[in-house]
Amino acid sequence: MSKIKPAPLPPDTVIGGYRVVRKLSSGGFGVVYLCVDTEGQQVAIKEYLPSSLATRAPGELLPQITPEKLSLYRLGLKSFFEEGRSLAQISHSSVVSVLNFFRENETVYMVMNFLDGDTLQDFVVTARELKQQKVFRESTIRSLFDEILRGLRIVHQHKMLHLDIKPANIFVTDDNKAVLIDFGAAREVLNKEGNFIRPMYTPGFAAPEMYKRDTTMGPWTDIYAIGACIYASMQGYPPNDAPQRQEKDRLGLALSRLRGVYSDNLIEVVEWTMALDPLARPQSVFALQKELSREDERRYTKLTVAEKMRLQLDNIVSDTRKQVAKATGFGGRK
Repeated sequence: MSKIKPAPLPPDTVIGGYRVVRKLSSGGFGVVYLCVDTEGQQVAIKEYLPSSLATRAPGELLPQITPEKLSLYRLGLKSFFEEGRSLAQISHSSVVSVLNFFRENETVYMVMNFLDGDTLQDFVVTARELKQQKVFRESTIRSLFDEILRGLRIVHQHKMLHLDIKPANIFVTDDNKAVLIDFGAAREVLNKEGNFIRPMYTPGFAAPEMYKRDTTMGPWTDIYAIGACIYASMQGYPPNDAPQRQEKDRLGLALSRLRGVYSDNLIEVVEWTMALDPLARPQSVFALQKELSREDERRYTKLTVAEKMRLQLDNIVSDTRKQVAKATGFGGRK
């Protein structure tokens, strides 16, 4: 039986001088609300409320935490508060603006500018459903991620990591600005300290080192996720997650299907950023920006007849396996 999620704050609740209008979204680590300040200005407020550690009944303000989970709850709370304080020092159009952060109701709230638009995830799903050869044009991909990397570079210069980059956390505003949202520092602290049975990562976008307790994370960890987002923007689907890839890595095969559709350079960039070995990836955002801006060296290598035949055979084998899995009842997602 699945655990009941903590109830969101009801509309018209006042927190820190802001009035809740409605819930915008919720996840395993918090709830985001559309709120208005005393002058009627719209803001987004994120409430720290990890569903694995806290409960809250409808209509209540205070989260309920059992004594054995209290220390872990407070550890995540501290990390969330420090993240808000660090983000408030960053002013860049490609990084979500933190306007305020405060403690109330035995938790912490992060006040951010409210953005109109859609996530990259929304655009990928829509483009995928059109079933065209290209999910996005190469020029669109390069332009979008150039913006995101500018913001990420500033984040890293402030000695911060995002740790949860994925298409759902890249927001494209109605005035065509790409913005990084929903940083994952508190999530990462709880994953490392909480002994959860399954790490709470989005499959396909978390670097291999995030699944291990004793490995060092750095800019290269976020860079892996950027590569996975570029891959999703090319394929329309996320790549296999890191544990699957470590058993059998099919990334090169999947990317080879895109030869002639996207340039050799862009395909090589994705392979470079998504190397399973952290030392084999770009070690800084600047190194990746430099490679991604090489517009003058775009080659489009067509597949040879033999390669096309091999891919066709691989597709037939893959389709057969899916049909067998479906027929035997082993085709569902975990």
